[in-house]
This record gives sequence, C-alpha cells and structure tokens, in this order.
Amino acid sequence: MQKKLLKIYENLYSTFGPQNWWPAEDDFEVIVGAILTQSVSWKNVETAIENLKNQNLLNLEGILAVDKTKLGQLIRSTRYYNQKADKLKRFCIYIKQQYHGDIYALFKKDIYDMRRELLKIKGIGPETADSIILYAANKPIFVVDAYTQRIFSRLGLLQKNVKYKGLQDFFMDHLPHDVKLFNEYHALIVNLGKDYCKKTKPLCEKCPLNSMCNEVFKM
Repeated sequence: MQKKLLKIYENLYSTFGPQNWWPAEDDFEVIVGAILTQSVSWKNVETAIENLKNQNLLNLEGILAVDKTKLGQLIRSTRYYNQKADKLKRFCIYIKQQYHGDIYALFKKDIYDMRRELLKIKGIGPETADSIILYAANKPIFVVDAYTQRIFSRLGLLQKNVKYKGLQDFFMDHLPHDVKLFNEYHALIVNLGKDYCKKTKPLCEKCPLNSMCNEVFKM
C-alpha cells in the first residue's frame, strides 16, 4: 500500500508541482488561518487575514485586546464569523493562561499530547488541530478532509463512510512520518479535489489519476 500511495503522490506532484502550503508570514498566522478556513475557501480567509494585518491585530495580544464584535467584522468574509471570532479568542486566552502567550511552549509537547490539548479548546476540531500541528508546529501528522475521503474512496482504497480517525490512520499507517511529505501530500489532495475530483461533475477525463480510478472504469 505504501508504494501505491507514494505513486499517487508522485503523480500529483509531477502534475501540480510544489504547493508551498501553508501560505503565511509566521506560525501564528498559520494558526489563525487554520481556524478561519473551516467551511470556507482560502480566498475568503486571505481577505480576513489582510484585514487583521491592516489593523495590526494578527498577533496573540492583538486578538486578545480587540473587541469581539470588531473582530467578527474583520473576519466577516470567512462565514460564521461571530463563532470564529469566539474560537480565536478562546485559543488566544488558552495560550495566554497556560503558556504565558508563547505558542512555542505548546509546540514543544509530544504530537498527541498537543493534539489532546488543542481538542479541549472549544471550537477546535480534529482537522483544525492537525493543521496547527503539521503546518505551524511542523510535526508529522496527516491532515485529512472531505477531499481526501472523496478522492480515495473513488480510487477504491477506502470506504465512502470512513470516519476522520480511520481516514487519518490509513495514511499514518502506510506512509513514512515525514513533515514535508505530509505537508505536500495534503496540499496536492486539496488541489485535486478542488479543481478535478469535484463532488458533482468531476473532470475525470482530465484528472491525473484517471488511469487508477474506479470511478472512471464505471463510466
């Protein structure tokens, strides 16, 4: 299975090239982006990030200090902006109280200890926690999402109803635990799912994985 997964990776990489993900100026910006990107496109997140930068609020102390209503308006482009403002506030309060505002003190922890802590913060789910661990803390955990489930079930490698943990375990069990590989693989999967392996009307004839996909053979 490792050979098959690496072949898929190599195929995607040769097609799309390096994705340079996560796009951010520092690790705190990665965390903010991971929280804001839930249920919305990255383009909308970029607008919110730019708004925060323009107000000099893209830092832990800035988010703690700003009025929640104003914060919500600044990130309005990301949908559910009031809830996301709450999530940003709760995350920053937690880091302030537990680590004196130092995210790197949290990053020193073991992957799964860090993950358990993040999941205790209201509003931080598995995908967001894993994105923070991989992209901000630079620790090897595989981030999965709806694109991952869709693509790999269509390839015939997973069941369509597989849950987050089963989906993640599939990659963690069959790939070398390497930050760069996990980073690039997830970004390539997002690219494929967004532009080719769409939920409806997938572009199978143009897909770089069509020669190994079960869905193509059904057509």
